[in-house]
Amino acid sequence: MNPSQTAAIIPAKTKSREQVIVINNLRKGFGTQEVLKNVSLQLFKGENLAVLGKSGSGKSVLIKCIVRLFNPDYGTINILGEDVSTLNNESLGELRKKIGFLFQSGALYDSMTVRQNLEFPLRRIKKNLSKKEIDEKVYEALENVGLSDALDKMPSQLSGGMRKRISLARTIVVDPMIILYDEPTTGLDPATSDEISSLINDVQKKYKTSSLIITHDIECARNTANRAIMLHDGEVYKEGELSEFEKSSDTLIRSFFK
Repeated sequence: MNPSQTAAIIPAKTKSREQVIVINNLRKGFGTQEVLKNVSLQLFKGENLAVLGKSGSGKSVLIKCIVRLFNPDYGTINILGEDVSTLNNESLGELRKKIGFLFQSGALYDSMTVRQNLEFPLRRIKKNLSKKEIDEKVYEALENVGLSDALDKMPSQLSGGMRKRISLARTIVVDPMIILYDEPTTGLDPATSDEISSLINDVQKKYKTSSLIITHDIECARNTANRAIMLHDGEVYKEGELSEFEKSSDTLIRSFFK
């Protein structure tokens, strides 16, 4: 993509497919380094969109801009019909309650049991739930990731793959409409990576979530993505189905899929 080109404005909703995230002409830099350059993308309701790219391509900065951990230098981000840049702290907090974020590290609280890790967001977001309802939601979330027997364990007692699954359970326990996955299979062995990819698909089907999956793991993308976008040097280099990427004769794309 030519960096001088300006992408067309994308409407927040089309007649055929509802868009839950719409990003137009996003730019973000730090000092003299421009990390994102005119990035435009859309996430449709109910789909898994993989954002591919090598280290330094801008993937992590993109996902942090979406939840406004970073403020963009230019461009717009529309989530569930709301312009993120215009929201005050209270409105932004309400919007974030609808978005699950699976951190690359898992980000479990080491001093809390698995049960307490899942109860924590429920008590903050679903404030009207009774203790019985909280218990039921915690157990259901753990059952959905295959770890109901880990309820009273500490994170230190879990393997890397188990911690990732608990983190996913904590993400889905509050019933998010959108899930942002930041490198969900990083640091995992191939078998465990496949398990996490399967869980991402299971969550999509069961909870009807719309997910943006930041990854450099081609197998994860193959196993989960309905559609993919490749970032290169801070720009959208290619967009389409994975089959289109794998058939491409483009040297850059081919090198990524080796």
